[in-house]
Amino acid sequence: MSVDTLSNAMIAIKNAEMVGEKKCEIKPASKLIGNVLKVMKDYGYIKGFEYVENHRGGKFIVELSGNINDCGAIRPRFSSSVTEYEMYEKRYLPARDFGILIVSTTKGVMSQKDARKLRLGGVLLAYVY
Repeated sequence: MSVDTLSNAMIAIKNAEMVGEKKCEIKPASKLIGNVLKVMKDYGYIKGFEYVENHRGGKFIVELSGNINDCGAIRPRFSSSVTEYEMYEKRYLPARDFGILIVSTTKGVMSQKDARKLRLGGVLLAYVY
């Protein structure tokens, strides 16, 4: 039984990307994983994703684009203010303006770049570059 579904999803994407697969299956599905995948799609890290109902929690079929070098869930999920994003960027991303942190804010799940523009703090969920 999996404890952290977001972490399992990010590991599945990373492993499929490293092997060179074109598609990846993530199960079980959740709203949080769907929102994280939407942010990844908006920034071009994945081509697209589709939800499939299988009467066991559902699953996502993710179409990979080959743009991911590394991705993962951030555990524990740190709370961050607008001014602290740079500190976490240095910790999780390899270079300035390279990759994104995915953040859950009061306005929904978004990248740290969008959260900084809207002046929103939030909880760090994942990183992708």
